[in-house]
Amino acid sequence: MTVSTTAGWYLRRLSRMGPLEVAGRAGDTVRRRRWRAEPPDAPDVTGARFTALLPAGTLAAIAPDAAKRLVAEADRLMEGHAEFFGVVRDDLADPDWWYDPKTGRRAPGGYAFDVPYRSEDAAGDIKQIWEPSRHQYLTVLAAAYAITGDERYAERVAGQLRSWWAVNPPLHGVHWISGIELGIRLLSWVWIRRLLDGWPGAAPLFEDNPVARNQIWHHQRWLAAFPSRGSSANNHVIAEAAGQFAAACAFGWFPSSARWRTDALRTLDRQLRANTFGSGLNRELASEYHGLVLELGLAALAEADAAGVPVPATVRLVLLRMTDALAAVVDDRLRPPRQGDADDGHGLVVDGTGTDRWASLLATGDAVFGRLDWWPEVTGTDVRTPLLAALVRPYAKGRPSPKNQPSPEKGAAQAVARPASRPAHFADAGMTVLRGPAKIWCRCDGGPHGFLSIAAHAHADALSVEVRHDGVDVLADPGTFCYHGQPEWRQYFRSTLGHNTLQLDGTDSSVSGGPFLWTRHARSRVLDTDTSDEGVSRWCAEHDGYQGSVHRRRVELTAKTAELRVVDEVRGPRRAARLAFHLGPAITADLAGDRAVLTWTRDGEKRSAVLDLPGQLDWGAHRGESDPPLGWYSPGFGRKEPATTLVGTGFTDSAQQFTTVLGFRD
Repeated sequence: MTVSTTAGWYLRRLSRMGPLEVAGRAGDTVRRRRWRAEPPDAPDVTGARFTALLPAGTLAAIAPDAAKRLVAEADRLMEGHAEFFGVVRDDLADPDWWYDPKTGRRAPGGYAFDVPYRSEDAAGDIKQIWEPSRHQYLTVLAAAYAITGDERYAERVAGQLRSWWAVNPPLHGVHWISGIELGIRLLSWVWIRRLLDGWPGAAPLFEDNPVARNQIWHHQRWLAAFPSRGSSANNHVIAEAAGQFAAACAFGWFPSSARWRTDALRTLDRQLRANTFGSGLNRELASEYHGLVLELGLAALAEADAAGVPVPATVRLVLLRMTDALAAVVDDRLRPPRQGDADDGHGLVVDGTGTDRWASLLATGDAVFGRLDWWPEVTGTDVRTPLLAALVRPYAKGRPSPKNQPSPEKGAAQAVARPASRPAHFADAGMTVLRGPAKIWCRCDGGPHGFLSIAAHAHADALSVEVRHDGVDVLADPGTFCYHGQPEWRQYFRSTLGHNTLQLDGTDSSVSGGPFLWTRHARSRVLDTDTSDEGVSRWCAEHDGYQGSVHRRRVELTAKTAELRVVDEVRGPRRAARLAFHLGPAITADLAGDRAVLTWTRDGEKRSAVLDLPGQLDWGAHRGESDPPLGWYSPGFGRKEPATTLVGTGFTDSAQQFTTVLGFRD
């Protein structure tokens, strides 16, 4: 960033803050300056013990295939191999904690709050540096020790923690900048200690180790001092509170532990409610952050129940609603929508490659809350579910509480009415899922533009649709790809043109002020929805993101013909228009005029569909273009691959409709 660009960004960011947030951030600045002095040592404690152990017999409940996947992953890690955001690393046996293998740069040292972490030229790709230091790959190694008893895993964990603590003393360097990193790291340390119990070196590594105690204390001191505030109180504040609470429960050795525990639980309760619609969907309208927040909330609940700390009934209620909402929106292969930002962030990792994240969350939800009859079937196995279920007090469907556990809180979630049938329309979130024969799944977006004033993880995707057939992306949401360092790609993947919707005059439906900042938000509203008719499901919505014009879209899914009809209409003056349809990476398109024949293979079987496009527009196919970007699909953070995008160009006229019909063949 140039000085002028930085100044402009700060002015735009400041404009999205309220007075209380401005005052709080000013106080943070003063505190950071005061903390430049030599950090204090943690208070001396005597007799520290770790008692938040797994109940006897927990490990026996882990399915053999889940354990096998975990151990295979642990063995790869022992050889130093790992992959973070599409970058393969072979140095995890003895990592350089400040090194970014993507750019080859090393983050500078010094006082943490002076590190220019937003500049890739100065610090490298910060996500590549931060991710290994969440220590979630160490929880995998610790879990492998717990399952196998092989001390090689435990010794590797101990060596790497000691290395990290030595290189990253309190307030020094890049790993003391972001609260979400500290919160998730604390949660990892809690589980590492729990899973290493039984190894003779566990207590000397943690409670009997003054270096470890100093790190744990300083992490919690930092989180208590610098919470995410106001317009930034999104998934970050959940991670901060969950990590703080978990550590204050499991590592409650310090004079401030009780206060930290109380404050963190209060924050967690308030922010879980603030970050979640009444329907149970996450307010950021970014599906992967729904998963992250749910994982963090369940992990915090596990610590509360393990420590016998009562939690407000609203905590369990929000997590229950989030779980039911997830079960409602996934497709037939248990994949949630690809909506908004996604950075592959996890709350707790104890599973090997090949474990389905969403199946795992639903399995945990079943164990904790009890599945409803309309929930999709979960057949996969995982390690995390039996570990969490052993700690969390089950209470759904009248299940009795385990011995020595407190009785359910008054008003707890077993008394709450849950959906009798699978919800299809989430009015508060503006999300509607249309389902048809042959496992057709269609998400329609008529909701708010993200969460809070900056809508940090939103995309300019007003009225976009996402269509799958038996779990295969047909009309795909292209994803996210990157956050920092590649502004043209960041802009593309969250642009209006980067989604299955209509763009006017080459502008986005919402106005970006930076990679995590929107200065003007499109306002959408759902006008009509009907998902009760098994013959035809309907949805209609409009938005005002293009000043002077209103874009209205209608979608109909006809079961008998397996046909999806999308009708776009613009009310307002004549304007240049581009209508985009992004095909999934498995789809081959043969475009002739305004008709595209789509083909793909699923489970060895060839499948096809016909996409009839509006004849008023001139259609072209784009694939893997870079100047400017167009025709890409990001299967995960840091990864992208070419995919076909069909773009129609032309003009809007009064009362003109653009009709697109997608018909699936047998």
